[in-house]
Amino acid sequence: MARLASRQDNQAQRKTLEVKDKKGRLAAETRTVHRLVYWIIGIITVLLVIIGLMTYHYVKSSLKPLDATNTEKVTVKIPIGSSNKEIATELQSKKIIKSAAVFSYYVKAHNYSNFQAGKYYFSPSMTLDQIIVHLQKGNSNRKVLGKVLVKEGVMVEDIATAVAKNTKWSKKEFLALMKDQDFLNTLAKKYPKLLKSTMASTNVRYHLEGYLFPLTYSVYEKETLKQLVTQMVKATNEQLTPYYDTITSKNLTIQQVLTLASLVEREGVKESDRKKIAGVFFNRLAISMPIQSDISVMYALNTHKESLTNKDTAVDSPYNLYVHSGYGPGPFNSPSLQSIKAVLDPSDRDQNYLYFVADLKTGKVYYSHSYEEHLTTNSSIGQ
Repeated sequence: MARLASRQDNQAQRKTLEVKDKKGRLAAETRTVHRLVYWIIGIITVLLVIIGLMTYHYVKSSLKPLDATNTEKVTVKIPIGSSNKEIATELQSKKIIKSAAVFSYYVKAHNYSNFQAGKYYFSPSMTLDQIIVHLQKGNSNRKVLGKVLVKEGVMVEDIATAVAKNTKWSKKEFLALMKDQDFLNTLAKKYPKLLKSTMASTNVRYHLEGYLFPLTYSVYEKETLKQLVTQMVKATNEQLTPYYDTITSKNLTIQQVLTLASLVEREGVKESDRKKIAGVFFNRLAISMPIQSDISVMYALNTHKESLTNKDTAVDSPYNLYVHSGYGPGPFNSPSLQSIKAVLDPSDRDQNYLYFVADLKTGKVYYSHSYEEHLTTNSSIGQ
């Protein structure tokens, strides 16, 4: 019995030693794996830091003059309708700037736009800001014959009036160009992302309604009306380019975004109200409820009124969003970037507001969930 007990004790001791040995090997392997992980993380961290520092120094150097000592003038031609990216590429190819990518990012970050076409004389000693100022002012050798201000929220016909007042072209010529199918097709080829949805829309009064961005445009000697309008469309494309992916992700078209933005532009003043009003419109669209904006009726009537009659709101027009549900044919005016952003980032959707009314005396906007609540609000503010 004593020998049997001894063998059993020896076996138990061997098993204990084997378990300890196995645990020891596992612990050693675990420590080795941990060391490898730490080494890999350390190497990746160092590489990221190095890449970050290299990128920082590259960007920083790209923001400086390419060669501060070289004042030799280089001729740079910027064609009509050139995008900011195309301008940046041309400047880099002429060795005026170090990086087209950094220039494009810098322009985008500072929201610079309305660069003018023409022949320029730049030198590698110029800073990005100096180059940008020249591009915005245009070639000083070109004589400015006038300036056209496109105000936020104005219609194509208002822009035509401004053009006739400040240039050699008549209102009739401008409106005729708005209907020139060959010109519109040329623009659509140049700016396909921007104009695809408006060109596909039917029953549209003007395909470029909403696409002539609110800015002040210089009119130069020997410039054509087509070139002036192209500048307006180009500005809209540049402003919307950062938002194209967002618009696609929301399953919206450019035409739909600009349509709602043109309504928001005229219905709200404050940014907060514009975002809420955009939310109301989306809530209505979600349940196939007509938007019922007075702006749509006045556009359909092609007039402005302080108040609308039942006959007005029943006018037979695809633009009448009292009668028709959905977005209608297209925009009603040229909206501001703020209104466009409001449509892309509406607020209070979860509140399910379906109505709003503004107190004309105070400017405050009131929101309601039901028609009965809306009527009560109207009554209380004396509308």
